[in-house]
Amino acid sequence: MSTVQLEIPEEVLISLKETPATIIESWLAGLLEVYISDALAYEYVDVLSRKLSPSRWSELQPILGSLLSQTKFTPIYYSWRPTSPDAGDDLVIDCGMNAGATVVTFNIRDFRRARESLGLQVMTPTELIIKLAE
Repeated sequence: MSTVQLEIPEEVLISLKETPATIIESWLAGLLEVYISDALAYEYVDVLSRKLSPSRWSELQPILGSLLSQTKFTPIYYSWRPTSPDAGDDLVIDCGMNAGATVVTFNIRDFRRARESLGLQVMTPTELIIKLAE
């Protein structure tokens, strides 16, 4: 993968609203790879379908499908459950560990134990943006 120098304005680095969009744009531009397991994909579908209104979910289904089609699916050969206080986060930990990938999350607290005991690499979205900008 080639290296691309990004010029990211400071206001983007500061804005939590813009950070996810910047990460998605970076992913779609090929600057990073995103991994997902079947269980994690089903979790995303389940949560979004329950939390969004039916009309909003109907609008977002094709977008989610398109994004999922651009991920690297990771088989889960080994599970480290329970590691997080949140069972949904355990799906992320399993995927990250099996893929050898860094977990990017605003919720560092729930991944502390996995980072300390398993060596899972964890960073905030802002840290990822800074790393991409370097």
